[in-house]
Amino acid sequence: MLAVKILLAEDVHMIRGALIALLELEPDLRVIASVDRGDKIVEAALASRPDVAVVDIDLPGIDGLTAAAELHQRLPDCRTLILTSLGRPGTLRRALASQVTGFLLKDAPPDQLAQAVRSVAAGRRVIDPQLALAAWDSPENPLSPRELEVLRLAARGADAAEIAGCLFLSQGTVRNYLTAIVTKLNARNRIDAVRIAEEAGWIP
Repeated sequence: MLAVKILLAEDVHMIRGALIALLELEPDLRVIASVDRGDKIVEAALASRPDVAVVDIDLPGIDGLTAAAELHQRLPDCRTLILTSLGRPGTLRRALASQVTGFLLKDAPPDQLAQAVRSVAAGRRVIDPQLALAAWDSPENPLSPRELEVLRLAARGADAAEIAGCLFLSQGTVRNYLTAIVTKLNARNRIDAVRIAEEAGWIP
């Protein structure tokens, strides 16, 4: 029986080692590459040609979902299983939009991880049932892609002038976007808007 070839992306060294050991206890699973940054995933995948990429959602460089979307474009035969410690419905929606095949919470039992890898490798979608139910019940993201870009930069501490420079907009336009964002989210201010969007999983 051919083993499922796995690429593992996890930035915490101890967790990465534990996951590799856990997966390699299974006779039909083999970790052939591991990385500690999101911006190393595609390069490592192109070099090693895994069947499944098991990717932590919170990675330095670029986040796991951004990397998963790029991986799907560059190596569509490689399926992606996202691991996260935060079961936010909006994050699940972003994962599905990034062509992720599986989405599993990190506190799932170890045997669920191995089974999820097998299912994803076989082309079946794997989603934590509690998270799927929460996503079904949660509101849709009311923000436009441009508003999300503005809010993402604001969440990193950028002021209106810095956001304007990054997105090639006028400061007045940026302030209009921020006002619209606060209004759409029924937030008290920009900080509250960031909190609401992060808790919903609309921005990483």
